[in-house]
Amino acid sequence: MKLGSGTVLSKYQRLEAIGLWRETPEEQRREVIVHLGEATLVMTDPRSETALTHWSLPAVQRVNPGEEPAVFSPGSDSGESVEIEDEAMLAALRTVHSAVAAARPHPGRLRGVLIGGGIALGLILTTLVIPAVLFSHTARMVPLPKRADIGMRALDDVMRLTGAPCDKEIALPALARLAERVFGPEDTPILYILPEGLTRPAHLPGGVILLPKSLIEQDSPDALAGAALVEGVAAGLQDPLQPILKYAGVFASFELLTSGDLPDKALSGYGETLLARQPALPPQSNLIAAFSEAQLPLTPWARWLDAPPDETEALIAADPYRELTPGALMQDEDWMALQSVCAGS
Repeated sequence: MKLGSGTVLSKYQRLEAIGLWRETPEEQRREVIVHLGEATLVMTDPRSETALTHWSLPAVQRVNPGEEPAVFSPGSDSGESVEIEDEAMLAALRTVHSAVAAARPHPGRLRGVLIGGGIALGLILTTLVIPAVLFSHTARMVPLPKRADIGMRALDDVMRLTGAPCDKEIALPALARLAERVFGPEDTPILYILPEGLTRPAHLPGGVILLPKSLIEQDSPDALAGAALVEGVAAGLQDPLQPILKYAGVFASFELLTSGDLPDKALSGYGETLLARQPALPPQSNLIAAFSEAQLPLTPWARWLDAPPDETEALIAADPYRELTPGALMQDEDWMALQSVCAGS
């Protein structure tokens, strides 16, 4: 099975980590080397280098969400399991699992839901003929795996102009920990730092947040965390799929609604549109509430934003931590790893 968006996921191929594997629940755990391949997870004996088992990535699932250490299984009916604590491997499995879910076909469920929505939409369009109705209705009907797939296709087009995300392995765990610190452990977005071309943060369907390289050139990670949080707020206020559907057009959106997929060329050139956009900021009340809940200072992001002076001063004046010093966002070595992630690009 091809994972899709290979440009983004290729950085995880041949990743290795130590794990504790057992073939059945009754057996003792044994130390293994966990290899992440293009479509499989392989457990190998560290002494003999013999492969003990191969798991198909589409079947791999975490059996203890929210608990530590993370335990994975090759399927709900399997007795095999492996414990993994390596942060880089866990970050990779989260990203790869999203891509696998997006690539997995859902012919019965997806087609049934979308065709049913298409019939209802046809009745609406007969009387209203308003493209906005088509875009909003289609966005509501598209399931999460397909949204993630569309988001990765859009990211591939953006990377034509920006280059691939800065993805040195040393910084991946630090970036994953920062995302969890800002957004919490549930439905945590995936953060990508782009080396050039992107001047303002952006977001895509599937929980993808794009951040400019200039954010890791600051004195502290506060502006980076703040920019990611603001994009998360923006994504919650307007469905990230709708701008893509508007770009793709009425016919492409209707094809998505009725067949379950966008035409191959529907997102060609979308990168230029995304990079040229100058969206308005979310309402200040939403920003203040989000920064307060996340316990983040707002001022570093406001100064980095380089907005008109009156807007910047208003944001700084509303900073819930203006007179306080919240705890450090990350350890010094994590911040140094992030600052080196785009070195040489």
